[in-house]
Amino acid sequence: MEQITPKNIRIGKLGEDLAVDFLLSRGYKILDRNYWKPYGEIDIVALKQNSIHFVEVKTVSRDPDVNRGTFDEYEPEDNMHRYKQERLRRVIETYLAQNNKNDERDWFIDLICVFLTPQGKLLKIDLIEDITLS
Repeated sequence: MEQITPKNIRIGKLGEDLAVDFLLSRGYKILDRNYWKPYGEIDIVALKQNSIHFVEVKTVSRDPDVNRGTFDEYEPEDNMHRYKQERLRRVIETYLAQNNKNDERDWFIDLICVFLTPQGKLLKIDLIEDITLS
């Protein structure tokens, strides 16, 4: 498990801010950010075309000029492991119940992968829509 450091927190916050801008530019309305419960957190809750999107944001920083393929060069989506998925499922159920969203509205789980340089410059953002929790 990766150690949480001030640098990781700063990179994660920057990634989430960039993900919000990315979603807004694509017509999403942000309903909530960092919805937290002791058993999990939803990074972004957004609405688009009357569907709720629970968005997990994974951010990595890497030097684009360094050779790829080293063992520590993982993809952000690799962090959506089973334990994280179980926690996410539980917090989504709580969010829906507490916010009266258990209606006929569709909801989806999306993943945004943010790639930054070590200096914090955006390299790219990938949106993976409607992921399935295992």
